[in-house]
Amino acid sequence: MAHMTRFAAIPMSKCMREMCKEEDYAFLNAKGDTTRTPETSVPEGDEGPERQDSRGERVWRRLEMERREQEKQREVEEQRRKKEELWKRHVAELASERESLRDRSHRLREFRNFQRKVLTQDLGLDPSSDNEKLSELLMKL
Repeated sequence: MAHMTRFAAIPMSKCMREMCKEEDYAFLNAKGDTTRTPETSVPEGDEGPERQDSRGERVWRRLEMERREQEKQREVEEQRRKKEELWKRHVAELASERESLRDRSHRLREFRNFQRKVLTQDLGLDPSSDNEKLSELLMKL
């Protein structure tokens, strides 16, 4: 009952005063003290463990969300790397195909020139002149 006389200057109803406990007003004793002690910051009683459980649950949920976010970022990064690797492989295949087509075209030109040379020698024609008969034979080959 000492707390009731001590805090009589606080305006509140009689019903409310009876319900209040001295611990609820402990912060009023230290008017100039801005630091909270563990006794004043967390009231003891039935709500204390529940609050600790809910805080622990909140911390656990936050950590779980962070873990999921990191996992999601890791998956996105892995997908990006796979796409980049596929793109590089595709570009390399296209470059290889283009190079093989150039080589094939070059070999075909060389072979055509060789055929032209052999035909001009077999027919006894002048190699520098364009002959229709020679062109027809090359088309047939």
